[in-house]
Amino acid sequence: MLGHLRRPTPCLLITAGALVLLLGASGTVATAATQHGPQHTAPRPDHDVAPATGGPGDYAEQQLATNGEGGFPAYRITALTVTTSGDVLASYDGRPTDADAPGPNSILQRRSTDNGATWGPQEVVAAGKTSRPIEGYSDPSYIVDRETGTIFNFHMKSYDEGFGGSQRGVDPTDRDVLQAHLSTSTDDGRSWTHRTITADVTADPAWRSRFAASGQGIQLRYGPHAGRLLQQYTIINGARTIQAVSVYSDDHGKTWQAGEPVGTNMNENKTVELSDGRVMLNSRDSGGSGFRRVAYSTDGGVTYGRVRIDRQLPDPGSNASIMRAYPDAPRGTKKAKVLLFSNAASTTSRNNGTVRMSYDDGRSWPVSRVFQPGGMGYSTLATLPDGTVGLLYEPDSGDGGIRFATFDLDWLLQGGAASG
Repeated sequence: MLGHLRRPTPCLLITAGALVLLLGASGTVATAATQHGPQHTAPRPDHDVAPATGGPGDYAEQQLATNGEGGFPAYRITALTVTTSGDVLASYDGRPTDADAPGPNSILQRRSTDNGATWGPQEVVAAGKTSRPIEGYSDPSYIVDRETGTIFNFHMKSYDEGFGGSQRGVDPTDRDVLQAHLSTSTDDGRSWTHRTITADVTADPAWRSRFAASGQGIQLRYGPHAGRLLQQYTIINGARTIQAVSVYSDDHGKTWQAGEPVGTNMNENKTVELSDGRVMLNSRDSGGSGFRRVAYSTDGGVTYGRVRIDRQLPDPGSNASIMRAYPDAPRGTKKAKVLLFSNAASTTSRNNGTVRMSYDDGRSWPVSRVFQPGGMGYSTLATLPDGTVGLLYEPDSGDGGIRFATFDLDWLLQGGAASG
């Protein structure tokens, strides 16, 4: 089905000999393409920061969920992680009415045991209920506890209200409250137990709404808070201001609590642990600046300092992804300072899907490359067991299903210096 492939652009050549056919969950055939970029490369600051393993300049992608196939008219929202056994998990919404919360959506998952080359069938993590009274589950985000192997899939549970219409309260049966829901697996994501954690993550009874930002949370590796699990949430406080907050656990997910809310117009947001142990928050801006908002924490995500706009990172107001390229790098090393960031790199609309790289903990972003020049919605990055990078994203501004790509750092470096 060549319709799943992007058209070639001047900077990306899709070679016909590189097409690979892969069987999708619904029995349909999806496609993957390997792309080879131009031969010029951006300079590396040090040979200690080496490209990932695999062929130089490789980019390959395939469709994981196609609207109208596999039992759902629409698929949206991306979450991606790697388990302690090395399996790659991709999670997303199955939407029977093509509606956001409070639609009767389900949290779905597919698994790869070979670094994303092939994928198992579509499974259900949390099943929505389409008959009245409806209930739905939306916007998944993974955290893997690297010390215990436990996997967490955070998402919202909705009855009659979504994020904007949710009312105050933490009663898990209140149909006017958007609930915080958590699915937990101790068998590598093959089975799940479920609980509502609305009361745990609502630090102030005046808060009207909350939801986990989709994608992937983090586990801190450095300093006094090493082992802490951090999942980002967006809340509406008592003054009806949208803020970001880190929800964290210091007991391997047995209990969860919320830190102090930060900023204004701080919508879907992510965190990354920097090489010196600070936590950087990177947020979508609901205020319409056209760029990302950034703040820093020195206490493991409980509190954050001043919020500033990062004009190096154009953004139309959409979800994005940020991570360390070398998640196991020792504290303070050059590799620990290498960050990757993906988003729709436009100030006005959800298009121009771009990956960027920083060598200095996100102070500058000298390398970038476009992977989806057309419409592009949400995206999530993860370093795969073979050292390449996985990218789960929404093509066509979020209306084109769910697509998975892999690339190595040579492919990114061939994109050259960022243009602004």
